[in-house]
Amino acid sequence: MRRREFIHFLSCSFLVCPSVALAQQGGKQTKIGWLSPYPPPDPRDADWKNMPAKMLQTFRQRLENLGHIEGRDVAIEFRYADRNLDRLPALAAELVAQKVDIIVTVSTPATLAARKATSTIPIVAIAVSDPVGQALVESLARPGGNVTALAFSVGLDVFSKSLELLREAVPGLQTVALLVNPANPVHELAASQMQAAALALDLRAGVYQARRPEEIATAFQAIAQAHYGAVCIVSDTFFGSEHAQIVKLAMTYQLPSMYQSRQSAEAGGLMSYAPDPTDQVS
Repeated sequence: MRRREFIHFLSCSFLVCPSVALAQQGGKQTKIGWLSPYPPPDPRDADWKNMPAKMLQTFRQRLENLGHIEGRDVAIEFRYADRNLDRLPALAAELVAQKVDIIVTVSTPATLAARKATSTIPIVAIAVSDPVGQALVESLARPGGNVTALAFSVGLDVFSKSLELLREAVPGLQTVALLVNPANPVHELAASQMQAAALALDLRAGVYQARRPEEIATAFQAIAQAHYGAVCIVSDTFFGSEHAQIVKLAMTYQLPSMYQSRQSAEAGGLMSYAPDPTDQVS
C-alpha cells in the first residue's frame, strides 16, 4: 500500500468520506502507530468502555468497514502514556524508531509529542485544540507539514460558548474559576483564551491549578473560599481520570460546574459542552 493512499484513507475515515479501494503491494502490512495519553483499555475495568476505549473501537471498526483487517494488511503499534504526559515524547520516539508508516495521535499533548519526534512521518490527530495556536499547522487553509486532523477547537469559539451556556444556566453569574493542569502544555494557552472569552462576556475569571489528585481538593477549597460563582474544568487526561472526585467536590461546595466531557456531566456535573471525540474517528 502506498503511503499517500493510506494517508488519504485515514483522512477520509476521520471525515466520514465514502470508502476508497486501496491496493496492497507485495503483501506488506501497513504499520500504524497509535499514541495515546490514556491507559490501555482493560475489559476487567468497570469503566473500560470509556471515551478512549470507544475511540479505539470506532477506529478499528472503521478500518474493517473499509476492508482493512488488523493482523492481515494492517498492524497497529500501541503506545500508552497511562495518564503521564511526560512519557509521551519517549513513546513517540519509540514509534518513530519502529518505522511506522503513519502515527495516529489522541489529544493535543500526544500530537505535540509526535510532531517533535518526526517531521516526515504523517500524523493524523484526533481531538486537537487550536492547531494553529499550537503551531501544529501553518493555517487551516494551508496546513503544511505532516499533521492532519479534525480539531477539538480552532480558537475561542468552544470556550466562549461554554462560558455563555454556563452564564445562562446560573442567573447572576459574575465570576468563574478555571481549573487547569500545569503539566498539560495546552492549558496555559487554553486558560488565556478562556480568560479572554470570559472578559468578553463580562465575567471575571480566575485560574487554579492541579496536577496531582490531592491538589484538586486544595484547588476547590481555594475556589470556594474566594466565593467564585461557578467552575469550568478544562479538558485533560488527568482530570478525566479524576472526574468522580471533581464532580463530588463541585457538589460539596455547591459550585455549578462546566466540563468538556460528557462523562463528567453524566457523573453528576451540571453540564458539558464539547465535541464527542469518538465522532472524529468515525
